[in-house]
Amino acid sequence: MSEAKRFDDLPERTKDFLLNLRDDEIDTMNDGIRLVGAIRTVGTFFKWVIVGVVGIFAGVVMFGESLMKIMAWFR
Repeated sequence: MSEAKRFDDLPERTKDFLLNLRDDEIDTMNDGIRLVGAIRTVGTFFKWVIVGVVGIFAGVVMFGESLMKIMAWFR
């Protein structure tokens, strides 16, 4: 696609916004995009940490109950 017709399908409001951006605003937007990506990565990490902790807790509880049942057999 040629550079001249690249943004023809964008709404006028979007074209005006992009044309009036300053260099520092572009840098800020790029930083914001990277920040959102980092936040999503950290969020995914903590989601799996929480799932893991809940799983370990449930496993410990089930293991404790099984040990109590086995010990009850020998009484």
